[in-house]
Amino acid sequence: MKISDELVQHIAHLARLEFEGDDLNQIKGDLSKIIGFMDKLSELDTKNVEPLIFMTDKVNVLREDRSERILTSEDALKNAPKKDSDYFRIPKVLDKKS
Repeated sequence: MKISDELVQHIAHLARLEFEGDDLNQIKGDLSKIIGFMDKLSELDTKNVEPLIFMTDKVNVLREDRSERILTSEDALKNAPKKDSDYFRIPKVLDKKS
C-alpha cells in the first residue's frame, strides 16, 4: 500500500494531529513500516487456528468485595496543608467568565 501525503493528512485530521515537513516524512515512513509488518502477517496460514479470546487458560481468583473503613476523616485531614472542618481546602481553579 502506498502511503501518500494526503492519506497521512487525513489520518492526522481524524486523530486531531498536525504534521509538517520532516515530521510528515517520518510519519509516512513509520506508517509504511507498520503496513509492511501487517502484510507480512497476512502471509501466515491461519486456516486451522482458532481465534484467541483469552491469553491464558487460568481463571481469575477474586477476593470478596466488601466495604471497610480503613481511613477516618480525621486521619485523612491530619496532614492536609489547609482544611475546613471536614474538607480539604484547595486554591480556586475555575474563573467565572461573563
